[in-house]
Amino acid sequence: MNLSEYGWNEFFEAQFASYKEQGFTPARVSLQHRNLYHVLSEDGELIAEVSGKMMHRNVSRADFPTVGDWVAISARPNEGAATIHGLVTRKGAFSRRAVLSGGMPDTDGKIDEQVLAANVDTVFLVSGLDKDFNLRRIERFLSAAWDSGATPVVVLNKADVCDDVEGHIGDVEGVAFGVPIHAVSAVTGEGLDALWRHIVPGSTAAFLGSSGVGKSTLINSLAGEERLDTGGIRLDDSKGRHTTTHREMVMLPGGGILIDTPGMRRLKMWDEGDGLSKTFEDVEEIMTQCRFTDCGHNSEPGCAIKAALDEGTLDPKRWNNYLKLQKELAHLERRKDEGARRQQEREWQKYISQVQKGREELRKKGLGK
Repeated sequence: MNLSEYGWNEFFEAQFASYKEQGFTPARVSLQHRNLYHVLSEDGELIAEVSGKMMHRNVSRADFPTVGDWVAISARPNEGAATIHGLVTRKGAFSRRAVLSGGMPDTDGKIDEQVLAANVDTVFLVSGLDKDFNLRRIERFLSAAWDSGATPVVVLNKADVCDDVEGHIGDVEGVAFGVPIHAVSAVTGEGLDALWRHIVPGSTAAFLGSSGVGKSTLINSLAGEERLDTGGIRLDDSKGRHTTTHREMVMLPGGGILIDTPGMRRLKMWDEGDGLSKTFEDVEEIMTQCRFTDCGHNSEPGCAIKAALDEGTLDPKRWNNYLKLQKELAHLERRKDEGARRQQEREWQKYISQVQKGREELRKKGLGK
């Protein structure tokens, strides 16, 4: 296999240098299912597991490989297998706060990062032009997409069942400044040609969105064959079955890589980067016009936000969503700081315990006091 077709470039070559010295070879994760990985390497496609040493060393979900990651492997081609020994530094990642199997955030005091797709160049944020359409969800996904380091593209699927496509496009343009927006139909093929402008050989694009928006169907249409399982949509509530249960990478005939992801019931923000500011640049621009730099945007005189809300130039729902996401990120950062403090305390207690154990052993041997 020519690894450059799978996205290997000078950036990853430089990050891989130390692994190369140890005799490992690079491979890219194409599918993840529980603790098994399908990886693409110069020896072909292999089934891989994480080494015991790496398993012991890792402390977070984000430390483990996910689809799109480049990893260092020791290959056993005759067995069609490999062992993963390390994770090559990511160019970027689309992450969310980890959730439990029931769909709820962790509630035991711990927080963790779940990487949905790694080393992605373009993120297709898919929303259905049916009852799934939700501007507030698009704003949330946009913020996370900008933080991932990838370029977001909004895809409005199911144009064939929508009576006001242009109106919906206009609504999205009001919250996704400068972001390409494409109305398409995976069923009829309408608008799919526009997506090819964002897919070039060697580049990686991930499809993200809630369940039933047609991500797998879109990928099948672009691939020209049924590569992924798809499910029907209930017409009464526009909900789809969760046919995609794992992340998977699909190679396109003309080059380019697509990553399908399971539908998300909720996307809990993880990274406090500049994604929120990019998504809500209009809101933050208004805030700079307030009379006081420490304006709380409530009843202060000369508040530009209050004026914009009163004049109707700022949508109250957009303002409330900005406050909600800002509060969520601030809370998350406090939890991260608390988690880091507790981790330091655990490491310190472990160190003290080891010192005390060492002293006790010396005392038993009559070498210490």
